[in-house]
Amino acid sequence: MARENYNELIAFIAVARARSFTKAAAHLGLTQSALSHTVKGLEKRLGIRLLSRTTRNVSLTEAGERLLTRISPKFDEIDTEISLLSELRDKPAGTIRISASDHAIDTVLWPKLDAVLKNYPDIKLELCVDYGFTDIVERRFDAGVRFGEAISNDMIAIRIGKDLSMAAVASPAYFAAHPKPLVPNDLLSHNCINLRFPTYGGLYSWEFEKGERQINVNVEGQLIFNSVRQILHACLSGHGIAFLPEDIFASYCNDGQLIRVLQDWCPPFAGYHLYFPNRMRSSPAFDVIVNALKNTQ
Repeated sequence: MARENYNELIAFIAVARARSFTKAAAHLGLTQSALSHTVKGLEKRLGIRLLSRTTRNVSLTEAGERLLTRISPKFDEIDTEISLLSELRDKPAGTIRISASDHAIDTVLWPKLDAVLKNYPDIKLELCVDYGFTDIVERRFDAGVRFGEAISNDMIAIRIGKDLSMAAVASPAYFAAHPKPLVPNDLLSHNCINLRFPTYGGLYSWEFEKGERQINVNVEGQLIFNSVRQILHACLSGHGIAFLPEDIFASYCNDGQLIRVLQDWCPPFAGYHLYFPNRMRSSPAFDVIVNALKNTQ
């Protein structure tokens, strides 16, 4: 294939990853018709279909899957090497993309990076709110943030936060009308405020531990949110019991707006860790971010 046709491969990779001509066109800054014409040109040149198209979906053929698997890492390596040219500049520069929950962003990432970024105006930071187990390599994030025990062995993990505990809480008004739960299974008779993971669509199963006993409770309730802030607001309004990291509720428990229950079933666990592929080559900009986050005090 002539080198001038490499743009066709870039177009194909964008569509294959997005599974959508519309999203890929927006990402590449092209019209949808121009992108479709480019991919069709590639298929014609290769003499084989790479994509199966319907009115709603775009999927890969066997040939398309093979081509994507073989060539996309090569283009990613080219992008990485180009971005690493920033090492030749006097100051760290470039875009760093991190996937994390809004709680991690609010309590760990932003407090530590706020002042640092002011000293490095050439660094661009993109923080993407995500509650699911996103594949950071596939989604082209530089790093992600998860609790320590949830990180796979093929990743480098760096502790960036203190140990945390979960807390089950509700307003005084709610407990005035309902008995306080004494054990986790008592929650099954309560109105609980659920968290839905946006990435996978499932509801969070509340996890409790006491000594050797571990219990997961699939609670029920009138309200379901996919954001921590909305759960807090609903809990303060007396709509039921919420279950989130204790630091979210601390000030409200201290002033009596919320009452904590089942505290003996909520031991500390490994806090937030920054993780990234062990084969990732570092850059000055990424090093600035990592060094700023390493301090767990």
